[in-house]
Amino acid sequence: MELEPEFLASSWGREFVAGGFGGIAGIVSGFPLDTLRIRQQQPNAGSAFSILRNVMATEGPAALYRGMGAPLASVTFQNAMVFQIYAVLSRAFDSSLSAKDPPSYKGVALGGFCTGALQSLLLTPVELVKIRLQLQNNVYAKLHQADSHEGPMSVIKSIFKTEGLRGMYRGLNITVMRDAPAHCLYFWTYEYMREQLHPGCRKSSQESLQTMMVAGGLAGVASWVCCYPLDVVKTRLQAQSQSSLPKYTGIVDCFRKSVKEEGHRVLWRGLGTAVARAFMVNGAVFSAYEISLRCLFNSGSIQTENAI
Repeated sequence: MELEPEFLASSWGREFVAGGFGGIAGIVSGFPLDTLRIRQQQPNAGSAFSILRNVMATEGPAALYRGMGAPLASVTFQNAMVFQIYAVLSRAFDSSLSAKDPPSYKGVALGGFCTGALQSLLLTPVELVKIRLQLQNNVYAKLHQADSHEGPMSVIKSIFKTEGLRGMYRGLNITVMRDAPAHCLYFWTYEYMREQLHPGCRKSSQESLQTMMVAGGLAGVASWVCCYPLDVVKTRLQAQSQSSLPKYTGIVDCFRKSVKEEGHRVLWRGLGTAVARAFMVNGAVFSAYEISLRCLFNSGSIQTENAI
C-alpha cells in the first residue's frame, strides 16, 4: 500500500476525520467483547463464555451493545484529539528533528504518555456512563441497587442529580494512572513493530494493510497488559453509585478489598477477553486511521501490497 507518511499531516480537519474513522471502527468492532470484559471484572463473575450465554439467554444480543452510544457519540472528537495531540507532542520532545523525518522513539513514548494523561479528561465521563449502562441488569448492579437507565442521557441526569458535576469525573485519577503509561507503550509499540515488520516504512509509509493491522493489534495488546490491574480497579470504582452505600472509598481501598476477598487473580480477571478485543480493535483503529488520512492526502489513490 503506497501512502504518504502520517507525520507530514498538518491539517486539523484531516486529522479529525481520520481519527474519527479510526475510533468508530474500533468501537463497533470491539464493543461486545468490551461488555463481556466489564462484567467479568465485577465481584464473583464467571468466565466470558458463561457471561455471554447468560446475556444472550436473559437479555438478548442487544445487551452486548448497551452503552455504545456514549463512546460512539464522542469517539470522533476524542480520537481526533488523541492522534492530533500525539502528532504534535511526539515531535515537540525532539527539537533537533528534521521536518522530513518521523519522531524518534523517545519522542513517541513521551508524546504518548502526555497524550494519555490529557485525553483522560474527556474519556473519564464517557467511560463512566458506558460502564453504568453495561452493568445494568447485571447481578452486581442489582445487588448494589444501581439505578435503572434507558440510555446515556438518563445516566448523566442521574449522576448530576445525586453527585453533581464532580460525579461525572469519578475515577479521573485512576484513569490518568492507567492511560498515561498505556498510551506511552501503545504508540511506541506501534511505531516499533511497523518498522520491524516493514523496515523503512516509518519514513516512506509503504507498509501493507496487514502490517498496519498486526502492528496496531500488538500495540493494543501491550498497552492493555501493562495497565490491566488498574483498569479492574477503575471499573469497580466507576460502577459505584452514590445512590447506594459505596463499597470502596478510593483506589487503595479498592485494591486492598478486592485482593483480600477474591485473591490476586482478580486483578487479571477478564484479561483474555481484553487482549482478544485489544488486538482486533486496535488493528482496526490504526488501519482505518492511516488509510483515511492517506486517502485525504492522495485523493483516494491506494495501491495494495500482498506482503507484510
